[in-house]
Amino acid sequence: MVSELEYAPPGGDSLFFDVSFGVAPGEHAALVGPNGVGKSTILRILSGRIQADCGEFAVGGSMLTMTQDVGMSSPTDTLREMLLEVAPPALRVAGLALVAAERALADGTDDGMGYATAITDWGDLGGYELETKWDAAAHRSVKTPIDDFSRRLVSELSGGERKRLVLDLLLTSGADVLLLDEPDNYLDIPTRGWLEEQIRASRSTILMVSHDRTLLGRVATKIIAVEGSGCWVHGGSYATFPEARARRQELLGDAVKRWHDEERRLYQHMKIMKQRAAQNFKNATKANAAETRWEKFVAAGPPPPPVPDQQIHVKLRGADSARRVAKLEKVSIGDLFLPFSDEVYFGERLGLIGPNGTGKSHLLRALAGTDEPDTGTISYGPRTSIGVFTQINDRADFIGRECMDIARERLFDDEKSMKALARYGLAGAARQEFQTLSGGQKARLEIMCLELEGHNVLLLDEPTDNLDVESSEALEKALDGFQGTVVAVSHDRTFLSQFDRFLMITDDGEVYELPDYDVAMAGLAQPDTLATLRLAKNLT
Repeated sequence: MVSELEYAPPGGDSLFFDVSFGVAPGEHAALVGPNGVGKSTILRILSGRIQADCGEFAVGGSMLTMTQDVGMSSPTDTLREMLLEVAPPALRVAGLALVAAERALADGTDDGMGYATAITDWGDLGGYELETKWDAAAHRSVKTPIDDFSRRLVSELSGGERKRLVLDLLLTSGADVLLLDEPDNYLDIPTRGWLEEQIRASRSTILMVSHDRTLLGRVATKIIAVEGSGCWVHGGSYATFPEARARRQELLGDAVKRWHDEERRLYQHMKIMKQRAAQNFKNATKANAAETRWEKFVAAGPPPPPVPDQQIHVKLRGADSARRVAKLEKVSIGDLFLPFSDEVYFGERLGLIGPNGTGKSHLLRALAGTDEPDTGTISYGPRTSIGVFTQINDRADFIGRECMDIARERLFDDEKSMKALARYGLAGAARQEFQTLSGGQKARLEIMCLELEGHNVLLLDEPTDNLDVESSEALEKALDGFQGTVVAVSHDRTFLSQFDRFLMITDDGEVYELPDYDVAMAGLAQPDTLATLRLAKNLT
């Protein structure tokens, strides 16, 4: 139960001040809303990582938390340190103390007494039982065996493997409450399907933040919309949420209109009674009563107005190019995938799909010219201009630069630059440096740059990963009208449903052309279905 939470970041304005909602035992609720509205902050408050400025909350039973960036810290961290991040509080403290004691023992600053105490505390609190659970989860989630969690580095696992390992551990933990921040990020489509099954089967109360519209529609039993400095609750699935929100906006608008109509009626009534009192003192009491009624009504104030929708306007123009945009001949990269050939034509929407770690992003970088294929060649037709969106918004050329400067470099005019930033919801961040932006803001800034640069071939690596729903929909609408070619790596099923055809890379390194979305999803769900893959193979 959450009641009237309020929070303002240090030195900043209030992020929200009227957040109240409840999640019943066993419910699977989702926090939704635009980037930067405070969804992750609410989870951090509930987990005790930060303190609210006002309000209160209560969590019934044991609780485990997964942050958005779990496993994405120092590459020298071990898997044990990563898994301790999601351990029960007492075991987390004991586990970190054991890690510190082992290091002290190794560098000679501990004579062994501290280590003995730490290992005893770890065992007494159930640390060895937890390690058994780690082994079981790793066996289900990681492709290569893990012999020692204290020595295996986080960097040796892909982002998807790290996320699945953590999620497997949490969803089988039996905790009463789970707080999950962006559980779907870095997961491939088959693993997202696994996640949906695990959440639906879980008896834990779950509160999560996600922008995956397909996942939300399949697992959320309650939607908590954070907007307008507060929140409201839709007691149904995400599939019916857009309609419910539109209806709510309409009712809020009607309520405000009714309030203004009533205020005018009361005011006119008071004026009439004042005029009658001036003509006959016997009406003075009625006039005073009418004035008091009007004043009380005005003092109470109008109901909340409809929440202004986030206005994101993407205008990808594109331009003409040769009919054959790119030709790939017997291309392979390392041992990721076997040599294959393909041709990409003007106007196509080509999706690169497959499990994590199969080389999709490597292939995209080869298409961009930043990486060279180990075998084969990639050639482009005339009049092609290539724009690239990076998966983790890793733009070294943007570091230390303000958004306004980045926009002005492309538009050469302050007024036009500010208008472009405003279309992407970045006007308020015009003087912020790139590295201080949120993930969603960085993604929108990168897309804005692609627009302003006017490319006719777009290579997009997970473009919707950090975008809120409104921004994803704005991008999809812009791509629908884009006069050019799009090649994208994505695990966002709603986004991929707009694409024409797909190249699927399997764990075995085979590359298959899949002719449409339905066949692509069937191939991902059952990659060993030879009939589907043979059909696809015949199309190449």
